Amino acid sequence: RDYYASRGLGDVYKRQGIQNAVLGLSGGLDSTLALIVCVHAFDMLGIDRKNIHTVTMPCFGTTKRTKSNAQLLAEAYGVSFEDINITKAVRQHFADINHDESVTNITYENSQARERTQILMDLSNKYNGLVIGTGDLSELALGWATYNGDHMSMYAVNVSIPKTLVRYLTAYEAQHSEGVLKTVLLDVLDTPVSPELLPPKDGKISQKTEHIVGPYELHDFFLYHLMRFGSKPSKILRLAEVAFDGIYDREVILEWLKVFYRRFFAQQFKRSCLPDGPKVGSVA
Repeated sequence: RDYYASRGLGDVYKRQGIQNAVLGLSGGLDSTLALIVCVHAFDMLGIDRKNIHTVTMPCFGTTKRTKSNAQLLAEAYGVSFEDINITKAVRQHFADINHDESVTNITYENSQARERTQILMDLSNKYNGLVIGTGDLSELALGWATYNGDHMSMYAVNVSIPKTLVRYLTAYEAQHSEGVLKTVLLDVLDTPVSPELLPPKDGKISQKTEHIVGPYELHDFFLYHLMRFGSKPSKILRLAEVAFDGIYDREVILEWLKVFYRRFFAQQFKRSCLPDGPKVGSVA
């Protein structure tokens, strides 16, 4: 804080007109950490938190829990907040491309993701700001992001932070918070990881990411040993058997290791055109 203040960097950014951030706030873990980063950065630079424009964009898969948490987070941090329901716009898009809404396939899912990105990009023009990306390292390694959708932004603050560390950092923020903010942060941590693109069942999240791509604690382990040490698949398998002894058996680890390698190499095209982000750890 003193470093930035002594150099007047906040004033520099203000003179350049770079003092607004636009962020899609879903009420999930990744966008919560991105908001935390923005809040602390704006405080360090002496820029009003109201210049952080958070937007929640409910649609077919949004639950009351995540939508409520998004609004509570924005209010607790004192940032700007907008609620833009995209259901009508997505249905118009379905009509334009002649897609049956009852078919909940990849077209159904990605149409929502890309509509949200368009809104964020256009709002960044409106506010003369930057769209802050929320995707983390684990998602990017597995390609668990919509191409030209939620993997796009102008600056992505979580790109070198794996999902397990996202959880740890958010928990750290919760431990150093009080009142409503602490309560909502703890609830975000307790919410299943989900893109919330498929309709909920009985009001609860129906689409859980780890049921599809596998446990993030395994994938983060695979990613670390692949990228940091260049370990072969056979070695990573042996190490994982020891590290997760009593948690996952060999067959389960091997199944998800195959998924990891297949998705890691097949989804490189999404990382090739990714916007800039900070290098936080040894793997980025």
